[in-house]
Amino acid sequence: MVKKNIKNKVLEPLFSKPSGIKKQEAKENDNKGLTVKKNEDFSEWYTQIVQKCELADIRYNVKGFLVFQPWSVLSMEKMYCYLENVLQRKGHKPYWFPTVIPESNLKKEEGHIEGFTPEVFWITEAGNNKFEERLALRPTSETAFYQMFGIWIRSYKDLPFKTYQRANVFRYETKATRPFLRSREFHWIEAHCAHASEENAMKQVYEDMETTKEVLHDVFGLPFIFFERPAWDKFPGAERTFAADVLNPDGKVVQQPSTHLLKQAFSKAFNVKFADKDGKDKYVWLTCYGPAVSRIFASVAIVHGDDKGLRFPWAIAPLQVAIVPIVDDAKLMKKAEALKKEIEKFASVEIDKSEKSAGEKFNYWEMKGVPIRIDLGLKDLEAKKVTVFRRDLGKKDLVADGSLMNHLKKIADECGDNLTKQADKIFDNRIKDVKNIDEIKKAIEDGKIARCGFCSVGMDGAKCAEAVEKDVGASVRGTKLEKEKASGNCAVCGEKANYVVYVARQY
Repeated sequence: MVKKNIKNKVLEPLFSKPSGIKKQEAKENDNKGLTVKKNEDFSEWYTQIVQKCELADIRYNVKGFLVFQPWSVLSMEKMYCYLENVLQRKGHKPYWFPTVIPESNLKKEEGHIEGFTPEVFWITEAGNNKFEERLALRPTSETAFYQMFGIWIRSYKDLPFKTYQRANVFRYETKATRPFLRSREFHWIEAHCAHASEENAMKQVYEDMETTKEVLHDVFGLPFIFFERPAWDKFPGAERTFAADVLNPDGKVVQQPSTHLLKQAFSKAFNVKFADKDGKDKYVWLTCYGPAVSRIFASVAIVHGDDKGLRFPWAIAPLQVAIVPIVDDAKLMKKAEALKKEIEKFASVEIDKSEKSAGEKFNYWEMKGVPIRIDLGLKDLEAKKVTVFRRDLGKKDLVADGSLMNHLKKIADECGDNLTKQADKIFDNRIKDVKNIDEIKKAIEDGKIARCGFCSVGMDGAKCAEAVEKDVGASVRGTKLEKEKASGNCAVCGEKANYVVYVARQY
């Protein structure tokens, strides 16, 4: 992989950074590890993670678009595999749909197009020819999938009809962009399913939430809470929306996979019907589910990363083992090659053949988040031992050659679980019960999620939600799936509380 430093100055449009750093000082900083602590300046920490770990280059000359570099792509490829394997195991079939969607498709469901029109990239001509109908670069693909569902689905025997595609989508994001978290093109999986009844559709929604737990938490190690979004924050055209919020160490949340029970307006607009057992035509119930892999990757970097750099769960690490000869010696290199041959039977492995000092090599692989580093020195070579550094615990062990492979496999088994347990603690004491707007503000400023009584999660509660956004700079995330009994008054308007909601700042 060709290494290419990204100067701090190119990140200025997206991130704040300390002023007054001269070019030479910036160049020197690029050759060091992280220069800020995560809990002291999170924004700059994330900037340096993207830059120095070579995750993305934002110097592509179209605003809001970035080039994904190998260290992020290798991890995301593995993330895709886990998600797709679970979806296929649960009956979803893979499709590849066109990137363009006719404007007439988008207009068939009014609530949907109204929600997405401000974010659509339009194609109006090709070569010297202007199109009679504009084409949209897909902001999402409901109107593409359901156009075809109306052709493919005929009988109750075709149901449930479970599909998905791996794709990139385009949205003209007008807020400040931030690599992986918020950009104008992101990479995701979207699953679309058709069902014979609302009950079966809701079973699919709950299955989607279970899929999120199986992969995001149990494999990627991300803690989250699923909320049902309030009426004013539902997906355009949805009857009900559920979304997983991952809590960052700085107290903000990142919305991760969401799943939706769609209104039948979609199936009616695209004439998606089936003949039931009694021979009568009925409209299907549709659901959609969207894990955004590029955004999930951001949460992996943020949640597991520390003051020294990235940390990856074993399953999705771009590289699992780095072998570092401490000095340039033929015997050490021969030993490294022999180890590589054994290790690559069960893990991805690379030998560091760079001309950096031993300390620079150690810091580099630690910053890059490789789960295991094997240090080879001449004294250890004579003693038939190696030094093994594990990134999850930040500790070294001196291991005899004969037991090395079993030792590495043990770390591989433990690494993901250790990071998950550490990440789960982020939620410890982070939810604060509050009774009024001042207490909400205090909880949010302290980096917590506020839990409070609320008058309504229907449109009647939208004014109170707007007050929270205006006065606190946070949003009502919704209600937990496990129904909580409300008591007292709404924390905003003072009317009777009928729901318990959660409030947080978000990216």
